[in-house]
Amino acid sequence: MNDPGSRAAELRELIEEANHRYYVLDDPNVDDIVYDDWMRELQSIEDEHRDLLTPESPTQRVGGRALEGFAEVVHREPMLSLANARGAEELADWHRRARDVIEAEGLGDREMRFAVEPKIDGLAISLTYEKGIFVQGATRGDGVVGEDVTQNLRTIKAIPTRLRTPPKQTPALVEVRGEVYLPLEAFAELNERRVADGLPTFANPRNSAAGSLRQLDPALAAERPLSIWCYSIGVSEGLQLATHTDSLEWMRAAGFRVNPEITTEQSIESAASAAARWEDRRGEVDYDIDGAVVKIDSLELQNRMGSVGRAPRWAVAYKFAPTTATTKLRDILVNVGRTGALVPFASLEPVQVGGVTVSMATLHNQEDIARKGLRIGDTVIVQRAGDVIPQVVGPVTQDRDGTEREFVMPIDCPSCGTELVQPEGEVQFRCPNGSCPAQALQHLFHFTQRSAMDIEGLGEKTLMKFSELGLVENVADIYDLHDKREELIELEGFKETSVSNLLAGIEASKRVPWPRVLFALGIRHVGEVTAEAIIDVLPSLDALIDADEEQIAAADGVGPTVAASIRDYLAVRANRELLERLRSAGVQVAVERPDGADDGPRPLAGCTVVLTGGLDGFTRDQAKRSVIAAGGKVTSSVSKKTSFVVAGRDPGSKMEKAEKLGVTVLDEAGLVDALEHGYAEPE
Repeated sequence: MNDPGSRAAELRELIEEANHRYYVLDDPNVDDIVYDDWMRELQSIEDEHRDLLTPESPTQRVGGRALEGFAEVVHREPMLSLANARGAEELADWHRRARDVIEAEGLGDREMRFAVEPKIDGLAISLTYEKGIFVQGATRGDGVVGEDVTQNLRTIKAIPTRLRTPPKQTPALVEVRGEVYLPLEAFAELNERRVADGLPTFANPRNSAAGSLRQLDPALAAERPLSIWCYSIGVSEGLQLATHTDSLEWMRAAGFRVNPEITTEQSIESAASAAARWEDRRGEVDYDIDGAVVKIDSLELQNRMGSVGRAPRWAVAYKFAPTTATTKLRDILVNVGRTGALVPFASLEPVQVGGVTVSMATLHNQEDIARKGLRIGDTVIVQRAGDVIPQVVGPVTQDRDGTEREFVMPIDCPSCGTELVQPEGEVQFRCPNGSCPAQALQHLFHFTQRSAMDIEGLGEKTLMKFSELGLVENVADIYDLHDKREELIELEGFKETSVSNLLAGIEASKRVPWPRVLFALGIRHVGEVTAEAIIDVLPSLDALIDADEEQIAAADGVGPTVAASIRDYLAVRANRELLERLRSAGVQVAVERPDGADDGPRPLAGCTVVLTGGLDGFTRDQAKRSVIAAGGKVTSSVSKKTSFVVAGRDPGSKMEKAEKLGVTVLDEAGLVDALEHGYAEPE
C-alpha cells in the first residue's frame, strides 16, 4: 500500500486530470461517484496528515476562511483597456493607424496577421504562477492596481492550480490573463434563486461574475459555477514565443481554458468578416460576448508598437450592439394562440437592445412570471441575442417604490369572453371555444407562414385586414379569394398587379407537399418533424382519417399524446369539412410519387440527419426536403442516434457536439454523395 504522501500526490494528480477533462476540455473521463470517492479519500488523508495539505490541493477549491477585505495587488505589467471600433470602416481606420506606427518603426515590410477572438463580457483577471504553482490571482482594477481574489479564484475548477508542463519546460514565472464569466444558463438560475430568496437580481452575467468573485467568503463564491476563458500572457520568465497564436497554444498545453474558435486571419478584411460572424452567432454560445477582439499576431510588432494612454496600439475591440438593457414594464397582456393557449407578453417602454427598438417581450406563461417575480411597473432587464425573440430576464427589485402590482391571469378569454380552463397537468390556461376569433386569426398566420404554406403576399397585416372585412374567416377561405378578385382590387393599398401576385402565390401554395400541409393545419403537438414522421407511415389524408390512435402513434417519435391530439382534431365535424374544402381547392393531401417509383429502400432510409451552417447548393429547406425524399429523417439536435451531421459555413455548436459524441460530420459534397449513393455507418 502506498504511504500517505504518495497516495495524496496520486489522488491530486487524478483529480486535477479529471477537473481538466471536465471543466477545460468538456470531455469527462470518470463517473461522479469515482470522483467523489477520490475527493473524500484525499480529504481524509489531509485531515489526518496536516503536513501534506498544500494551497494548490483540489480540496482547497471549495473555499478557505472568510476574508475581512481584499488586499491590493500592483500588476507587474499594466492590464490595459481596449480602444473600440464599431463596424468594418472603423476597424479599417484602426488598421491604417497601426500600419503608420509600424512603418514609423521601420518595420513596414513585416507581414501583418491578425488573431480574432470573442470579447467575453466578464471580469478580467490575472493568474500568476511561480515554478508552475498558482500563487496569486487579481482583478484588473484600474489596470495598475487590482484586488487579490486568489482564494475565490481557487474555487473555479477550470483554473489549474499547477501547470501541466514538463518540469524542464515550466517557466520560473508566468502571468496568464483571462475573463471570468458566469454561463448564461447558470445566470438565469441564479437570478431565479435570488428572486425566491427576496434578494436583488443581477442585471447581467458580468455583474453576477463580479459579485461572485468579490465575495469575502470563498465558500459563497464556490457555490456559483464560474468559468474562465484565458486569452493572453502578461509577464513571463523563461518563455520564448513569437506570436499571440503561439501563446494561445502554450496556454492550452499548460492546462488553461482557451476558446477553440479563435482564428488567425491574413488580412484586415477577413478579420472584419470573422468579427462580424461572431456578432451573427452570439446567441448560439452559452456566454455573453459584447464584441470581438482583433489583435496583431506578431509579439515583436506588439512590443514595438506599445500603447497610447491605457490602450494598446496593436489591439482593438470590434464592439457589438448590447443584448441587454433595462426599461419599465408598463403592463402584462395576453395573446390567444391558435390552439387556444393564453400566452402572456410584456408591454415595455421602448428601449434599444441588440441594435433594434424593443417594446414587447415574451413571458411564456404565468408560472414564468411568478418564477421571475415580475410585477407591473417594475424596472426589468430585457435580453435579445441574435434573432431570438426579446425576453424579460427579471426585475431590478432594488428600484421598486411600492407602486408596482402583481399580474393576475384573466378569468375569461379576452377575445371571445369564454371562461378559460386549465387542463390537468398543464401550465397554461386555454380558451376552449374552437370558434374564438383570436384563435382563427392565429391559425391563419400559422397556415400562411414560410415554413408552412408559404403564401407570398399574405402577411399578418393583410390577413388582419381580410379578417376584419369578412373576406377570410378560416384557411379554406383563402382559396376562395380568386372569386373575389374585383373586390380585392377595390381595397385601399391593392392594385391589379398586387392582387395578381397574391392570387398567384395562393395558387402556388397548392403545390406545397402534404407533410407541410399537415404541419400548416396547426394541430396541437404536430410540428414539422412530427408531420414528416406521420406521413412516412400514413401518406395521405384518407389514410390518416382511417387510422386509429395506435396506428398514428406507431410513427417514429410520435407517441399517444400526439396521436390523441390528431384524432381529437379529426373528430370535429368543422375540421373535417375544412379539410375537404382544401382537397377540393387542389391542395396536396397525399404524398406524390413519380410514375414508376417503387416502394423499395431509398438512399438514406433509416438515417437521422442534422443540418448546421450555411450551404451553397441548397437552402436549408431544400436540403431538408432532399434528405426526407431520400428516406432520411431530419432532426434539430445531435445525439448518439444521429447518423451524420451536415456542416456548412459557420456550423456552430452542433458540429462540436457531433465531434464529442463521435458522430460523423459530412460537408456539402458528402451530403450530395449520400443523397445519390446512400450512407454507410462507419464500423
